Amino acid sequence: MEQARQKRPIRKVVIAGGGTAGWMVAAGLSKSLGRRLDIKLIESDEIGTVGVGEATIPTLMNFHHLMEIDEREFMAETMATFKLGISFENWRDVGLDYIHSFGTTGTDHWTAGFQHFWHKGRERGVAGDYGDYCLELKASLQSRFAHLPQNGMNYAYHMDAGRYARFLRKFSERFGVERVEGKIAEVRKDLISGDIRALRLDSGVELEGDLFIDCTGFRALLIGETMGVGYEDWSHWLFNDSAVALQTKSVGDAIPLTRSIGREAGWQWRIPLQHRVGNGLVYSSRYTDDEAALATLQANVEGEALTQPRVLRFKPGQRHQTWKGNCIAIGLASGFLEPIESTSIHLIQRGIIRLMQMFPSDGISQADIDEYNAQAQAEIHHIRDFIILHYKVTDRRDTPYWRDAAGMKVPASLQHRIDLFRETGRVFRVPNELFAENSWIQVMLGQGILPAQHHQTADLMGDEELAHFLGGISGAIDRTVAQLPSHQQYVQQYCAGTGW
Repeated sequence: MEQARQKRPIRKVVIAGGGTAGWMVAAGLSKSLGRRLDIKLIESDEIGTVGVGEATIPTLMNFHHLMEIDEREFMAETMATFKLGISFENWRDVGLDYIHSFGTTGTDHWTAGFQHFWHKGRERGVAGDYGDYCLELKASLQSRFAHLPQNGMNYAYHMDAGRYARFLRKFSERFGVERVEGKIAEVRKDLISGDIRALRLDSGVELEGDLFIDCTGFRALLIGETMGVGYEDWSHWLFNDSAVALQTKSVGDAIPLTRSIGREAGWQWRIPLQHRVGNGLVYSSRYTDDEAALATLQANVEGEALTQPRVLRFKPGQRHQTWKGNCIAIGLASGFLEPIESTSIHLIQRGIIRLMQMFPSDGISQADIDEYNAQAQAEIHHIRDFIILHYKVTDRRDTPYWRDAAGMKVPASLQHRIDLFRETGRVFRVPNELFAENSWIQVMLGQGILPAQHHQTADLMGDEELAHFLGGISGAIDRTVAQLPSHQQYVQQYCAGTGW
C-alpha cells in the first residue's frame, strides 16, 4: 500500500519519450522554469513516434505566444501551411459536404445567437447558406488567406509533425534541456511511497528524478505499466481503432482546409503541407480489415507515394488518472481521441499549461493532483461528446458502420445538447470547454439538424430589415474575401526561402 509521501522540492524532471508531446513539454517547462529545474528527456532513435498529428486548431497559437515562438520561423522549419477549418465530405450523407470553420458566424444578439436570425431569414426566403456569414469559411472555399488587422482571421496550421518535434528540440536545448539517447529498460519505484525513483536505460545509465512526465505514447510505460492506472474504453461510442497513413507528393496548390472524407467504414484525411500531402484512413477493425482499408486509401490519394503505408492501432478513451504520485501522463499516454477535429496537440498543450499552473515546486500536493485530474477529465469529456456528435447525427445508412453509429446510445450530456438544438435552436457553451457555440452549430447544421423553432427576438425584424441585416454581413465578408490573395501565393511570400 502506498504511504503518504514526504514533501520535497521538485528540482529534477525526467521526460520519458520525445515526439510532439515530449518536446512540447520540454519547451514549456524549460522556457518557464528552466533556470530552476534540471530537465532531461529520454528518447530513442530506434523507437518511432506516431507523428501523424499534422493538423492543428487555433489554440496552438496561444502556446507559441507563451513560448515567444516566431511564426515565420516555425512555419519555415515545419513546412507549414495555414488552416481555416475542416471540410467534412460524405458525412451527413454520401455526396453531401459542409465545413466546420474556425471563425464566428454572423452577429449575435444578447438574447439569441445569430442562428436564430438566419433561421428566420430562411423561412422568409432572404437568407443564404449559414456559411455565407462566416469570413473564414468563405475564404476557405476560395482558397484565399491573409493575416488581417486586429487578428481578424481565425486560423491554425498544417505542419510536418516530425519537423515540429525537431524544431522544439532545438528550442528546448537552448533553455537547458538535456536529451538522453536510449531505451528505458526498467522503471524503479520507491518501495515506501510507491513513487517512481529512477529510470534505468538499456545502456545502464540511471536517471533519478523528482517528477516524471510520461510521453511514451500508447504504451504508457510509466502511468499504465508502472503506476497501474487503468484505462476507460470509449470504443462503444467511437468505433475506430486503426489507421493507415502515408505521404504523397503535392500535385496542386495547398488549400487552407483539412479534408475529412467519409468512407465505408471510417474516414480519410488529406492534409496539404508546403512540400507534400499527409494522407490516412481512420477505420474500425470491426467493420473492415487492414488490407481493405489500405486499398481504399491507395485508391483515393493523389500524387506519388513518398512513404510506405504505416498501420497504427489505438483504443479511444482516457486514463482514470493522468497524474498519480510523481508521474504525469501527457499526450497519447493519457488517452486518445481520434484526430477528426485535430485535438491531440491541443490536449498536449492543455496538459502542459495545467502543469505549469499547478507546478509542485515545493512538493507534490494531493489537492493539486485531484484538481489536475478533475480538470483533465472534464476537458476530454467535452471533446469526446463533440466528436461522437459527428457519428451519431448522420443520414448515412449505406453500410453497417454508419447504421450502427447512427443507432448508438450516446452520453446523456451529448443527447441533451442534440435535443436542445433540435427543439429550440439553442446552444450553450460549458465553461472552459474547447469548442464554442459556433462549432456545435456548424456541425449540427452540417450533419442535418435543422431546429424546429427560433428565438422570438428574430420575429421583431421585418422582412426588409432582416434582409438588410443579413445582406450587410454577407456583403462585407464577400468584399473582404475578394481582396485576399490565394493561400498558395500568400504562403509562398510569407515563407519565402522555405523550399517553395
